[in-house]
Amino acid sequence: MITTNFNLQPDFLENEITKLIPLEEKHFAVLFKAASDPLIWEQNPSKDRYTKEGFKTYFDIIINKKGGFLILDKQTSEVMGTTSFYDYNPEKSSVGIGYTFITRKYWGGPYNKSNKKLLIDYAFQHVNSVLFHIGSENFRSQKAVLKLGAEKINDVIFTINGVDVPYFEYELKKK
Repeated sequence: MITTNFNLQPDFLENEITKLIPLEEKHFAVLFKAASDPLIWEQNPSKDRYTKEGFKTYFDIIINKKGGFLILDKQTSEVMGTTSFYDYNPEKSSVGIGYTFITRKYWGGPYNKSNKKLLIDYAFQHVNSVLFHIGSENFRSQKAVLKLGAEKINDVIFTINGVDVPYFEYELKKK
């Protein structure tokens, strides 16, 4: 059953690997420290997010959407990165998941899948479709959402800092 009371920022979501807590202004410094590796952003359309100015723009977007989470390693409480719900559309029964990064220490293991599963399982209590918007050159993220079972459904253009940037839209439907 789908409910209409979709809180985009529940107090926490957790499993045995990761814990997601609502992102707050006070998390800026610790999250910027995690994000300050240029290699995290090399395939992202906004490659300057490792700089304080570039990261502040990104952080402010997430905070203002009021659907962001700090990703923590459940065992150590180390900051892994961030992820968000965005563009909730009750009429289409859909929500976006994105604005995600995780530190390189956590690449290649169960961590990205773990935090995405938490968000997807929670979202599917409220919507029938989860959308992912990924830069056309962000091959790591494209492969990651395909592994989740999402399908590419559209080519879209987003304007970022006055520049049109090609993105792919992927959809994961509730089974």
